Amino acid sequence: MSFHVRQATIHDLDRVAPLFDAYRQFYGQGADLARARGFLAERFAHHESVILLALDEAGQGVGFVQLYPSFSSVRTVRTYVLNDLFVAPAARRQGVAAALLRAAAEYGRAMGVASLSLSTAHDNFAAQRLYESLGWKHDEQFREYGLTLVD
Repeated sequence: MSFHVRQATIHDLDRVAPLFDAYRQFYGQGADLARARGFLAERFAHHESVILLALDEAGQGVGFVQLYPSFSSVRTVRTYVLNDLFVAPAARRQGVAAALLRAAAEYGRAMGVASLSLSTAHDNFAAQRLYESLGWKHDEQFREYGLTLVD
């Protein structure tokens, strides 16, 4: 399979939304294309995230990664949180995820970002192997916590 990765724009909303909806379903959410589309439209409208989109030779979206800007107060630098990574089932095991991760790193470097971070499930061993093969390091110094404010 041949594909390429580029930064998505608002004009790609209808290519990205079904992938984003499938990503949400992968994490146990119900199918809701309108909600997925609306969420992404807001991110585009307010410039709150960067989406890199993998497209096949027919121009169909086969995967995406979404980066959210953040900062490190201690290091006094800009960072990105790689919050979402998804590859359509038919495109898996063809290098799409690795290409998206490399594109995210290239984008971050081009923007002068000091680092990228991500979280994954403890039992997501395939993803962990991929991240580590691309130079990502498991944080052994800090433990991550969360506080749910709204369901």
